[in-house]
Amino acid sequence: MENNITKIIQESIQVKHNLLQLPNQLKAIEDIVDVMVNCFTKKGKVLFCGNGGSAADAQHIAAEFSGRFYKDRAPLFAEALHVNTSYLTAVANDYSFDKVYARMVEAMGQKGDVLVGISTSGNSANVVNALKKAKELGMFTIGWMGEKEGKMNAYCDIAIQVPSTVTPRIQECHILIGHIICELVESKLFA
Repeated sequence: MENNITKIIQESIQVKHNLLQLPNQLKAIEDIVDVMVNCFTKKGKVLFCGNGGSAADAQHIAAEFSGRFYKDRAPLFAEALHVNTSYLTAVANDYSFDKVYARMVEAMGQKGDVLVGISTSGNSANVVNALKKAKELGMFTIGWMGEKEGKMNAYCDIAIQVPSTVTPRIQECHILIGHIICELVESKLFA
């Protein structure tokens, strides 16, 4: 059992080490910070969407912005699009699950806002459709995914591709990336 635990921890560390070796991905994280700072400075919104563990990550990072990260400061408008279960189940039932996020983006998003779509495969239809809708509205689009290029890439202004194909390792790295972005955005906005 101890060997398995050690192996899993080492795999997680290795993915993060591999990310450190990708200057284009580190630059993408830096660019996301700048985009979000610009959005929040102009009183814009940062919206997040994902499924399963990625939905939990979306909600977690949105809460870090709208609540606080390290600093006691003014709240920032960030929201995970799945938090209204009545809306989610109604739209999934009346239209389809593939449309649940795109409809909410259409209702909440506007030019200058940011949408972050999270999908370890890069192919979740509801996330892809949300990114498409966001592009139509003039929003800035960001994708967090694994190393395989998915359908999301075509609709992302910035794509973070974690160097792994293993869902839990990708998600662990996504939350690290989210925390880095939260810390840097907060420090730039509330120096």
